[in-house]
Amino acid sequence: MQLDLNLLAALDALLEEGSVAGAAERLHVTAPAMSRSLGRIRRTTGDQILVRTGRTMTPTPYAIAVREQVHELLQQVRGVLAPSRELDLAALERTFTLRWHDSLVGFGGPALLAAVREQAPGVRVRFIAESSTDTPALRRGEVDLEANANRPTAPDIRTERVAETRHVIVVRRGHPLTRVKAVTAARYAAAEHITVSRRGRLGNALDDALARLGLSRRVVASAPTEAAAFAFVRGSDLLVTAPESTTRSAAADLGLTQLPLPLELPSAAVYLSWHQRYDTDPAHVWLRDLARTALTAST
Repeated sequence: MQLDLNLLAALDALLEEGSVAGAAERLHVTAPAMSRSLGRIRRTTGDQILVRTGRTMTPTPYAIAVREQVHELLQQVRGVLAPSRELDLAALERTFTLRWHDSLVGFGGPALLAAVREQAPGVRVRFIAESSTDTPALRRGEVDLEANANRPTAPDIRTERVAETRHVIVVRRGHPLTRVKAVTAARYAAAEHITVSRRGRLGNALDDALARLGLSRRVVASAPTEAAAFAFVRGSDLLVTAPESTTRSAAADLGLTQLPLPLELPSAAVYLSWHQRYDTDPAHVWLRDLARTALTAST
């Protein structure tokens, strides 16, 4: 059975107006066109819908019985095909799942959550840890918004570069590098290093930059998060190289010192990523705006 939604609109208008002429005027069509629609409705339903009684038309018992149902169905269809773009934050109840790099959770998470609670108290936010392997969680709808240094290449994933920051060296107070006049590339390379990698990688772009200078470093360990790396750095002469903006607060709280990196290294970028299905979703657009503000506030 081929369904024509135009017939539903015509039936609703006919039942509301009680005449072909009135229904035609309501839907901005000609009277002959509405008469043809009434004929199709009669053939589809097997009911006359409207019958002439003198100079007026009277709905049949079937038409009277389905009038409210037809109107409700039409409103539902319009709601699906032309959803409202207005967002009532006070009434919004929704749970968003965010998979952010751990340093970004500590850096921008509190500001984001505070804004969400103030504007939409019925919204809940789930921050989940990054996986050691890449998964299509955005595509599967398991994650609403990602934030990290990776720029996805899948055509159905939207990505926006929202921030960038330089890299710095993080060491304990009193570390040998804090007592030299200047941290040179050679002194930096000669120190013992710990890397941050959720995959356990011991090497990264720093090694390529050092190699171009004819230098190499000794990486003695890797840690899955910046917080874990700071714990190692705090009680040893190890150093870790990390983005300045995400480490600034944590380093200060732990009594660590930041030193300039004596290498030419591209800035650390922060990308927000989401699936294209949420491009025009009002609640998701609102959340992205808050996340963007939270992540750029202190960079």
